[in-house]
Amino acid sequence: MTILPNSEQMRQIDQCAINEFKIPGIVLMENAGAGTVVLMERLLGSLEGLLFPIFIGPGNNGGDGLVIARHLHQRKAVPLLMFLVEPGRLKGDSAANLAIVEKLGLTSLICTNSKTLKNMSGTIEQMSLKHGPPAALIDSIFGTGLDRDIDGHFFEAIELINNLSSARNIPVIAVDTPSGLSSNNGEILGCCIRAWTTATYGYPKLGQALPSSRTLVGELQVIDIAIPPEVRERVPVDIAAIDHHELSAVRTCLQRPQDSHKGNFGHLSILGGSAGKTGAALLAARGAIRSGCGLVTIFTPAGLNTIYESALAEAMTMVVESDDYLSIDDRDLIIENLADKNCVVIGPGLGQENETVELVLDLYHHLATPMVIDADALNSMARSKKHLSVPPGPRIFTPHPGEMARLLNSTTAEVQRDRLAALRTCFKQFKTPGSELIIVLKGSATLTTDGTIVWLNRTGNPSMAAGGMGDVLSGLIGSLICQGMSPLDAARYGVYLHGCSGDRLQKQVGVGFSASELADELSPLLADVRDGRR
Repeated sequence: MTILPNSEQMRQIDQCAINEFKIPGIVLMENAGAGTVVLMERLLGSLEGLLFPIFIGPGNNGGDGLVIARHLHQRKAVPLLMFLVEPGRLKGDSAANLAIVEKLGLTSLICTNSKTLKNMSGTIEQMSLKHGPPAALIDSIFGTGLDRDIDGHFFEAIELINNLSSARNIPVIAVDTPSGLSSNNGEILGCCIRAWTTATYGYPKLGQALPSSRTLVGELQVIDIAIPPEVRERVPVDIAAIDHHELSAVRTCLQRPQDSHKGNFGHLSILGGSAGKTGAALLAARGAIRSGCGLVTIFTPAGLNTIYESALAEAMTMVVESDDYLSIDDRDLIIENLADKNCVVIGPGLGQENETVELVLDLYHHLATPMVIDADALNSMARSKKHLSVPPGPRIFTPHPGEMARLLNSTTAEVQRDRLAALRTCFKQFKTPGSELIIVLKGSATLTTDGTIVWLNRTGNPSMAAGGMGDVLSGLIGSLICQGMSPLDAARYGVYLHGCSGDRLQKQVGVGFSASELADELSPLLADVRDGRR
C-alpha cells in the first residue's frame, strides 16, 4: 500500500523516525540529498562537468539542496549555490551541511531581495560560458511544510526559474516537492515551480498525487530515505494510492483451472435500461462479460427485450411484465430470479419513474446479495434518503460528481472543490450500523472508501470523458465480485483496471474511443495482469 501523507502527517513521520527510532535528522537529510543525486545520474547520465544552479531556501529543503551540492561536487559536477536566504539564518541540520559546503569553496551567490535577484541570470550566463548551459535547475526553496502564499523575492525567484526553464528548455528538478505546491490539496500557494521531475522523500504526498498537480510535479520519483516501515504503524495515514504493486489479488482472481466452467465465475444480474436508455445496461453487461464474468442476465421490461436480444448475444435476459421500465409491480418475479445470482448492478439507464424508485428502495432493503448502485438508482436513493434503513448485504455506491451532489443535496461545483470531504460526508450520511458500504466517487483521480482508508486512483485520462464509461465500470465491479473478490477489492481494483484500459486506448488512438471499446480492451489488459506482464 502506497500511503499519501499530507503535510502534517509527513512531519509526524519524520519526527517519529527521529525521536522514537533515534535516526538523526541529518541522516535523513543525507539520504535525501544523496538519493536525489543518484536519481539525477539515472535520468541525465554522467554528471561530470555539468552545471547545476541550486536555489537554496530557508528550512530543511534548503539543507537538502546543500547535500545535493556536495554530492554533485564529489562527482566532479559544477554546483552553483543560489542562496535566497542569508546563509547565517539556516538552522540545525541545514546549518551543519552549510558548514561542510563552505569548506569546499563552492561558487555561490546571495540573492535575498529584488535588487540582488537581478544578478542571478547574469551569474548563470557567466558560468554557462565556461561549463555549458545548465543541465538542470535544482529547486530546494520550499518543502512540504509550506502553508502560506509565496511572495516577495521568493515569488520573483520562482518566476525567474520557470521563465529560464521555459526559454532555454532547461529541466527543473524539484527537491521533495515543487516550491509553492500545497502537499495537502495540490493548490498553488501564490506561485509554483513547474518541475520536470520531482524527487520526493519517503512517500508521495497527497497534493502531488492529484490530477491538478501533474503539470507542476512532472515525473514523480520517490526516494527511499530509510524511514523504518514500523513508523507507518505509529503515524496513521488514511489515504493511499492504488498502484500496480498491489495487483496480486487481481492476479489470483484471474487464474483459471483447466477444468473450469462458466458456473465457476459467477452470475451477474443487471437491473437497468428503460425506453431510450438501453445502451447503459448493455454497456454494463459488456464490461462484465469482457472482464470474465461467467454469466450475465439483464432484467428487461417486455417492450425492450428485442433490443437486448439482438444487441449482445452473450447476455441473457429476464423479461418482466412492465412494458417500458422496471417497476415495483415486477418485484416478486425479480426477487425470485435473483435468488441464485452473485451480484446485482442496479441503475444504468434505469429511469426515475415513481414505480422504479419504489423498486430500487425495496431491493436495497431486502436483498442480501451485494449491490452495485449506479446512475438512476443513486438518484432514487437521493430522493428517498430519509426512508433508508440498514441493508442486509454489501452496497457499493458509484456516483459521478453530479450524482454525488444530489446525494448530498449540494452542487457539483462544491463536490469538485473538495472531493475528499464530499466522499467522507456521503459515507457518514449513508453508512448504517452493521452494514457494509463502499463509495466510489468517479472522476479524475477516482476516490474509493470503505470508511477506513480512502483509495486514490492514478490511472485514467481525459479521453475517457465520454458517455457510458461509468456503466462499463459498474459492470466490471460486479464481474469481479462474481469472480470471488471482496466488494472493497472489486471496487478499488475495478477502478484501477478501468483507468488502465482507458490509458491503453489513449496510447493507441488518442481521443475518441468509445465506452464499448474500453470494455473490449479489458480482456487483453486482464490477460497481461494475469500473466504478470503488468
